[in-house]
Amino acid sequence: MIKYTEDHEWIQVDGDIATVGITQHAQDALGDVVFVELPEVGATLAQKDGAGVVESVKAAADVYMPVDGEITEINQALVDDPSLANSDPMGAGWFFKVKLAKPEQVDALMDETAYGQFAG
Repeated sequence: MIKYTEDHEWIQVDGDIATVGITQHAQDALGDVVFVELPEVGATLAQKDGAGVVESVKAAADVYMPVDGEITEINQALVDDPSLANSDPMGAGWFFKVKLAKPEQVDALMDETAYGQFAG
């Protein structure tokens, strides 16, 4: 199950670890991504904290934590090739993984239908 934030991040939970990235809508709005800054592994961040930056030829945008948790992994392939955020934002272009501190926060995020209406 994938959930979405109002800041255009997606989160997919597997047990107590969740993978986070930017949505198709976000990458469409940004255009060609040229740089990605990701959080440090081991960092503990709260929901809505800035967790990274994505820069494109048109703009720079912050990436926010969709939930409270500890960063367990970053996508080094994305750092090396930021265009993955454009070519496969919901797959190979993931940003980081987080160990959930409050799994119930995921339930409050938007499902695909709600996000489609929000981003529409």
